[in-house]
Amino acid sequence: MRKTFCLCTALAWACFAQSASAQSFGVELHGTVTPAAGGMGGVSIAQPQDVQSTLTGNPATLSRFRGTQFSVGAGWVEPTINLDNDATLPLAGVSPFDAKSSQPGSSLVNIAVSQDFTAFDLPATVGLGLLTGAGLGVNYLDASGSNGSAASLLVLNVPLGVGVQVTDRLAAGAQMAVSTSVLDGPFSGLGAATTAYGLRGNLGLTYNATDCTTLGFYWMTKQSFRYEDAVRLSLGGGAFSTVQDVQLDLPETFGWGVSNNRLMDGRLLLASDILYKRYSECDFFRAIWDDQFVFQSGVQYSVRPNLKLRLGYAYAENNMRDAAAAAVGGVIPPDGLPAVQFIQAQFPSINPHRISGGVGVRDLLPGVDLDLNAGGMFRAADTFGLSSADAESYWIALGMTWRFERGSCRRLPAPDRW
Repeated sequence: MRKTFCLCTALAWACFAQSASAQSFGVELHGTVTPAAGGMGGVSIAQPQDVQSTLTGNPATLSRFRGTQFSVGAGWVEPTINLDNDATLPLAGVSPFDAKSSQPGSSLVNIAVSQDFTAFDLPATVGLGLLTGAGLGVNYLDASGSNGSAASLLVLNVPLGVGVQVTDRLAAGAQMAVSTSVLDGPFSGLGAATTAYGLRGNLGLTYNATDCTTLGFYWMTKQSFRYEDAVRLSLGGGAFSTVQDVQLDLPETFGWGVSNNRLMDGRLLLASDILYKRYSECDFFRAIWDDQFVFQSGVQYSVRPNLKLRLGYAYAENNMRDAAAAAVGGVIPPDGLPAVQFIQAQFPSINPHRISGGVGVRDLLPGVDLDLNAGGMFRAADTFGLSSADAESYWIALGMTWRFERGSCRRLPAPDRW
């Protein structure tokens, strides 16, 4: 039994491990690479088009999904991150260097299933997922002068949520996610990939203001990870500090969304989301980042009942701090402020603009839907003391959804022909 568990864990990490983000908001992905929302800039708070997005944002939207739906999404993210360091960090053994990160691209998997309970006269839908939640990775091991500088963060979420149709117009939802995370770096010294675990709650509402307009809101709690015995800092001359823990939080997040499908006889869906992420209250990130606003906007046009075209745009603030703090995650780098600025350059949250597009095909096979999307994050650069970084990325994703609506929850006889 123990061997089976270890094998399953290893396979799960094989699917998710590597640098997961590059197009994230800070380090969090939300709906940017889910099958349908990914083609609409990640928009999903008021009227999501895939099950995965209900579990990355507003759990109240689960109430929109009927019957049994099982969806598997996969994607590839290819980032390009360059670091130009002119600082000399004698205790860390880092000297000036200019290099491109050799961290490879990432394969992502997002899996979700939903089940409604209308068969029991309960206006509720439950959802369960296995989702890539956050990540970032850079690797400068092959750069002369870097002294093996590298950093990697990955968060894998297992959310369980429920959405309830309270009235004809109002829906409410709640969600709890159990997460496992791995941190490697970014401090110079002796360290290894260290695992931590965390919990995160989420409450949401949707309200149909009119027959064509839906409003959405959610509040997501902060999530804390403690990576025990994560690093021994280099003190120069071959000496190292005692082993230290690293504390890292993902931010409390507020999301607002609106959608409207009044135009073109209901065939055109317009949707926009606003996110506010409180990184300034997070261990680790408050040393290098400020709070962040994110704006997402997407459109979906139904060419035919079974064919949908999607476009999206997202804007995320450059939330790098001008004046970095002395301690990062409870650890004080021995080279002082230049060392913290060097860490900032390894975690560049600097890219404001992203675009995406996609296509959705309903009933590609009877009861099976296909969604495809692709996008890119435009290059941006920033300077942190004597260190600077630039980043850009592109990604592609797809998803297959199986709908078991007929003959299941609604107890209708399954037809012999579709």
